[in-house]
Amino acid sequence: MKYYLVALFNKESYSSIEEIQRSICRKYKLYRNIPALHITLEVVGDPDMEKLSKIVGDILKPYKKFKVEINGDVCFEHPYKSINLKIENKGYIIRLARKINESLKLHGFDVRENIDNLGLHISLANVNFASRQWSSKEYAASCESNKKQNFYKMGVIDRIELWKPINNKKDIVVKTFELREF
Repeated sequence: MKYYLVALFNKESYSSIEEIQRSICRKYKLYRNIPALHITLEVVGDPDMEKLSKIVGDILKPYKKFKVEINGDVCFEHPYKSINLKIENKGYIIRLARKINESLKLHGFDVRENIDNLGLHISLANVNFASRQWSSKEYAASCESNKKQNFYKMGVIDRIELWKPINNKKDIVVKTFELREF
């Protein structure tokens, strides 16, 4: 089973992004339970949880809460039909993603081979866990509508979590790594 290391927003940042997500999901009736907003830093295949927790905990020890630049949107075509907000690949977020990838690779974990073209993003809506498939026409209209909004915001990351790939908010979190205060 694959597990996901994800960066999560503080409440203020989350609520401003969630408005956009709710609008899309309500308009197209995609989800019964809207998925949590996050930035995927790494995907780890069948990890030794104890070893993974220790390595990630050691990597994150010096990190404080940090800001990320959310700048515009990006759409992933078929088969994903995914509408996302683009995260600028600079600053702490990209350094952290690279450090996690390199460290886990060195310790023999099954992670992505090449993250140089890593497109960090926040998924607003896609076909995963959706209660219905949206049509190509709906997807294209939503993509176009989001591009016109030209969303820009600085969001604050306050924790990193290890997730199981399920759509149950109670059982998804395997481990939480809190970041230090500024």
